[in-house]
Order: sequence, then C-alpha cells, then structure tokens
Amino acid sequence: MVGSGPLVSFGTILSSVAKQLGLETRLVEVRIQQQWAALVGEPIGSHTWPVQIRFHKLYLLVENSVWLQQLTFLKPALLAKLNAEAGSELLTDIVLRVGEIPSQQPEPAPPTPTPQKTGASDKELAEFAAHASAIQDAGIRQRFREVISNYPSQSPLLPEGDPSRVP
Repeated sequence: MVGSGPLVSFGTILSSVAKQLGLETRLVEVRIQQQWAALVGEPIGSHTWPVQIRFHKLYLLVENSVWLQQLTFLKPALLAKLNAEAGSELLTDIVLRVGEIPSQQPEPAPPTPTPQKTGASDKELAEFAAHASAIQDAGIRQRFREVISNYPSQSPLLPEGDPSRVP
C-alpha cells in the first residue's frame, strides 16, 4: 500500500489533536512545570512555581514579597522567554502571588511487595493450562502463565461468623 502524501511526524499529529481538543494550553503548562528551573534559572526556579495558565495568563507562586517585587520587574523578560519556549504568543501576562512553593523533588515510590509463591495443585495447573491455551500470542500466554502461577492457590481464610464466607 503506497501513501499518497508526505510523512507527518507523531509530534505534529499530537500538536494538531491537542489544539483541536483545546489541550494545547494544558500541555504547555505541564511542560513549563516540568522544565521550570531550567527555563528561568536556579535562583528564580527554586523560589517560584508556575501553578497554572488561564486566559493567557501564567499564575505564578512566589516564596515571599521580596521575590514578588523582583519578579515584577522581570515580567517582560520572563514572558518573552516562556513564549519562545511555547512557540507562540500563548502568554500575555504573569500574575504573581505569595504562597508556599510545593516540593519539586519527586517523592520516592513505595516499594512493591514481592509475590509469595504458593504451590498450585495438579487440578489448578490443568485449569491454568486450559485457560492459557486459548491465548494466541506466545508472549502474552507465557506472561499469563507466570502471573497465574504466582496467584495464591487458596483464598484467604475468613472467620467462621463472617457473612461473606462461602460454604
């Protein structure tokens, strides 16, 4: 099958879809938040945080009134830099507000528990094999076997008086 037009990059398609769905501003907002310290430099980046973009205005939290005053004078330069990063005149103003700057360091992910293997009975192994044989893709079939073989062979024991206990 031969294509009739030039190849279009995935990024171009994604930009077009984002613009059609009205998500362009939100994508720029997230990109600015992720790259904030690199965009504005370490001193400003560690004492400020871009909260959101609404109606072509960037709402910026600053640590204290001293930073608010300093950034008031730097607004035109920041706007030019951020609009250059966005690739368009997306921002028309920066609204400054004193507030608590959120921690910009990612929180460590909680450790994932390791599954405990339990021995499956011959009857259960035969049932697993029957279910797995219906899966066409060999990789998925193998992964299904691994997951299902790690599944506990017995359900947790419930107290005698528990109404959810099945006889």
